Amino acid sequence: MLPLCTPVMQNKRSFAVTIKKYWQMLGPGLITGASDDDPSGIATYSQAGAKFGTKLLWTAIFSYPLMASLQEMCARIGLVTGHGLTGTIKRYYSKPILYLILLISFPSITLNIGADIAGMGAVGNLILPQIPAFVFSIFFTALLMASFIFFSYHKIATILKWLCVVLFSYILIPFLTHTDWLHVLKNAFIPQFENNADYFMALVGILGTTISPYLFFWQTSMEVEEVAEKKIIVDKKIINDMQFDVKGGIAFSNFVFFFMILATGTVLFNAGIHNINTVDEAAKALQPLAGNMAYVLFAVGVIGTGLLAIPVLAGALSYMMAETFSWEEGLNKKFHEARGFYITMIISLVLGLLMQLLGISPIKALLYTAVLYGITAPVLIAIILHICNNKKIMGHFTNKTFQNIFGMLSLLLMTAAAIALIYFSVK
Repeated sequence: MLPLCTPVMQNKRSFAVTIKKYWQMLGPGLITGASDDDPSGIATYSQAGAKFGTKLLWTAIFSYPLMASLQEMCARIGLVTGHGLTGTIKRYYSKPILYLILLISFPSITLNIGADIAGMGAVGNLILPQIPAFVFSIFFTALLMASFIFFSYHKIATILKWLCVVLFSYILIPFLTHTDWLHVLKNAFIPQFENNADYFMALVGILGTTISPYLFFWQTSMEVEEVAEKKIIVDKKIINDMQFDVKGGIAFSNFVFFFMILATGTVLFNAGIHNINTVDEAAKALQPLAGNMAYVLFAVGVIGTGLLAIPVLAGALSYMMAETFSWEEGLNKKFHEARGFYITMIISLVLGLLMQLLGISPIKALLYTAVLYGITAPVLIAIILHICNNKKIMGHFTNKTFQNIFGMLSLLLMTAAAIALIYFSVK
């Protein structure tokens, strides 16, 4: 006699099917969101937590609708036009705007890659002190290059998707230490401000790290890749699935960034450690205070996020270059089919690695990157808004009112942040 399927078994099976369905719906949006929490982002969040405790937790909640709205617009542009953001700008805007964006984006993304590689190398050295940090940096760079060249788009997308799981390590840390959850909830929903330059620099740094221009280019191009890979026809269902993916990915990103500030804000700040400049400094400071488990989780998270974020950074740059100069492009193509595309990725990694030889410190690289991102972000947000309200480009898929409201808020906020960043940098 066949065993009867009990209601409990049916519920478990139904739950597993539902989880699998939602996991399959997640793709470019999840990868984009998770890659936003890269080693340079971790350094920024660690600095904010160490210096101000949990006072800046509210930024994770406040920035979510702004970031989700912008990334949804970028994804929609890719799905509707069949071109990346650079390709769309090239078709509908003047060449000087395109070249100016490329001129600023190339050094900013390369500096970001260099800072991330240096951070991964430094943390690798903490785990295995007998191996120099630069050797780890070379190893990680070579590993990433090989994955670009030899893995298919599907394989790369799958690996990046599973690497997102590494970010859960940061969520666990506050549960391994003493945390005043009532105080956390208060600072999460009630903003607290300090009238000093350090506070506003931390605030601007968080916004610049969270709303990064390279993510706009990556998100748009990845949606184009998804359509080509799965051979799908874009309709309202595909748009709805994309929106679920983007909102889920950005929610995951901000959830993790919330816990990064929480971890350093409760452990380091309460211990009187207020000056953290790099991710390895944060990891070193956590070990004696929070224990070896928290230290290992933090360190592994840095390496995992670097392996996730650097392909996104290099890929965004390659898509920009390929669409600007009409090269063959795409991670779904082999190396010999898109040489310029892959060579750009390799060059960006090599330049990032060489930053350490040239004596450019990761801290300075992050500052330069923040300034360059601050200049390009308002311009790009204005262009994205214009594209998404243009019926000639977007057809029936133009922005709704609430999307324009969040887009305009993002534009105003990032413009103010750029002015503040430049002011505090030259002051």
